[in-house]
Amino acid sequence: MDINFEYYKIFYYVAKYENITKAAAALGRNQPNVTRVIKLLESQLGNQLFVREARGLSLTEKGELLYSHVEIACRHLLNAQEEIGRQSSLSCGKVEIGATETALHLFLLDALHRFRLEYPEIKIKIHNHSTPETIRYLFNGKLDFAVITSPFELPQTASCSKIMDYNEILVGGTQYIDLCKNTLELKNIKNYPLIGLGRGSATYHLYKDFFIENGVDYELDMEVATSDLMLPLIENNFGIGFAAKKLAMPLFAEKKLVHIPIDCQIPVRSIQIVSDNKRGKSLAADTLYKYLKREKV
Repeated sequence: MDINFEYYKIFYYVAKYENITKAAAALGRNQPNVTRVIKLLESQLGNQLFVREARGLSLTEKGELLYSHVEIACRHLLNAQEEIGRQSSLSCGKVEIGATETALHLFLLDALHRFRLEYPEIKIKIHNHSTPETIRYLFNGKLDFAVITSPFELPQTASCSKIMDYNEILVGGTQYIDLCKNTLELKNIKNYPLIGLGRGSATYHLYKDFFIENGVDYELDMEVATSDLMLPLIENNFGIGFAAKKLAMPLFAEKKLVHIPIDCQIPVRSIQIVSDNKRGKSLAADTLYKYLKREKV
């Protein structure tokens, strides 16, 4: 006798709930379909499996016998399905991403906080490097994807999507408050100690090109490895420097930094999410990747 396993599954739920309507809801089916399958199963087995009572359905003697076997089989199969699903999907997932300091503070930290609330089982490891270093790690296969700040150059196998634009402004500590009164000419920045990210960073090359385009030499008095180090140094009056406006705003309110207007437009920058098309992503990595793309500002 060749009976469709789906019939036994439906029988299991009807017997479990002792109610056609509840079984149909649990199975995601309509009630007439569940009733039809039970009648087909009874016909193929040649035995009545249920009797209708005031409080619902109850199993016949033959029904009880069948349920004693079907219940064990269905429970084992459903448990196995759930376990395999957990092991192969998100609960055991680990994602390794690369991120620049600015991308972390302007976008990624808040987005990851929301993501963890929705997917608490996924483990996330963040590698914090400059844009060129992060790109190198990504295309050496050490990262699942990267969230980086422009400008950058990518190989042809890259997939790139913009998350947000952001603006940078010239800022200084309170010692430089007199510079707020008038617009500073770019050529006169050399009269003040300039702090910035060092050679090898995307930011250094951006401002080097920006100054050259405006006919001015770009020479840093103090080079730092990460943008996190810049604002404390500027705040303590070691010099002036370019910083993301969104990160500087709270320090303006606390009167720890001042905004220094200049006579030219600073290039708009962006945060972008980058992956390597040559390599596939795990389900956990793909889930985070797509989540971050949807979170773009």
